[in-house]
Amino acid sequence: MSLIDKKRQLIKVTFGVIVGNRDVFPDQLAKSGRVEIIEVLKELGCDYVILNEKDTRFGVVETLSDAKKCANLFKANRDKIMGIIVVLPNFGDEKGVANSIKMADLNVPILIQASSDDIKQMDRKFRRDAFCGKISVCNNLYQYGIPFTLTKSHTCPITSKEFKNDIIKFEAICRIVHKVRNARLGQIGTRPAAFNTVRYSEKILEKNGISIEPIDLSEILAAINNLSNDDLDVKETVEYIKNYTETKIFPEEGIIKLAKLTVVIKNWVKENDLDGFAFQCWPSIQDNFGIVPCAVLSMFSEGLIPGACEVDISGLIGMLILQLASNNPSAILDWNNNYKYEEDKMVTFHCSNLPRSFLKGAQITTHPIISDGKGAEKSFGAIQGRILAESCTFLRIETDDINGKIKCILGEGKYTEDPLQTFGGYGVLQIPHLQKLLKKICTSGFAHHVAVTLNKVGDIINEAITTYLGWEIDYHTKE
Repeated sequence: MSLIDKKRQLIKVTFGVIVGNRDVFPDQLAKSGRVEIIEVLKELGCDYVILNEKDTRFGVVETLSDAKKCANLFKANRDKIMGIIVVLPNFGDEKGVANSIKMADLNVPILIQASSDDIKQMDRKFRRDAFCGKISVCNNLYQYGIPFTLTKSHTCPITSKEFKNDIIKFEAICRIVHKVRNARLGQIGTRPAAFNTVRYSEKILEKNGISIEPIDLSEILAAINNLSNDDLDVKETVEYIKNYTETKIFPEEGIIKLAKLTVVIKNWVKENDLDGFAFQCWPSIQDNFGIVPCAVLSMFSEGLIPGACEVDISGLIGMLILQLASNNPSAILDWNNNYKYEEDKMVTFHCSNLPRSFLKGAQITTHPIISDGKGAEKSFGAIQGRILAESCTFLRIETDDINGKIKCILGEGKYTEDPLQTFGGYGVLQIPHLQKLLKKICTSGFAHHVAVTLNKVGDIINEAITTYLGWEIDYHTKE
């Protein structure tokens, strides 16, 4: 039994492909370039839409007529195409490429490639001049006000490993932009009264394409009351939870409650086509239902439907973006403690709902903090363990209601194996110039929560947000 169908979450990107050509440059280079980009995309498992060789000469774009045909083809596949790749095997026709994009009007990310010349083949038959042509294409797109992404190097062969890596990164950019512009997020319950820090503007999010579907916690509890202990989904989920971590002993009442909560949320997520949700994890659910929901949030996040605690919708958006960039689970943590007197190290912590893949020796336990006040009988369901020593990317999103915008702080670091004995989900995180980062977090009004993935995807997220989403971003590790 699988809690979440991951295939539904792993977004398949289809590219629109434009191969440029220009009449005074070698035609055979454009013809072979088209074959090469198709072979590369097939090798990478990418879907694509490209002109047929019967549609235009060689299936490439040069004239206004070619551009119109390409634009019409892209418009006919508007619902599939999430990004456009432009390849220039020779100089290319700057107006043909730019007009194809302008007339298609897809408003998707665009990657511009130019093929490298071989200094041993600089005669009229093989000289490309794509180095120069790329500048001309970009100049036209700039004039049209169309944003675009560049390859790591100004020129590179279409079949090179470098360009394949550019495509893989660009695919992640396309996933982020497409999903964030159409995101549907759930909010279960209200924020804890003590936490002004997680307030956000639903209207600003909606303006940026992010919709919020709220539900009162009482409705979730009412749906749970309608579930029998013998319900097939409940029984299957009990077994799933028992196999989720290394935990050996489960209180019968607690595990059934976790299973029922999981089933109700899963049905609600499916019915509302949600990409993730934030949950009111204290204090009402302990008082009225007698568990902590941490393990439930952990399981959804592990299944690539991020679940944020403390009704932190802004944190949830960060989790979603990190997940889209890496195709791996993300977590939400507190910027929590200093580590000794080491200026570039700190402790991140939650109490805890981290995905099991984040943790070494993950176990489901009673909540180490809530049990002190509510009792062990009302606090089963927390995930405890140490975060693996891996490189990571962190991201915090905020809606700046005063200035009517979304702002972000982004960076990369590394979890270490420095000694630490504590509870919850925790790790020692090393970040260059950490003290400067903490000053920015405090003075710019960012919350004490941060989303994290155990992958280095900072450049991907920075490009997606800066170039295409248009949010204000501070990329800490680039300073």
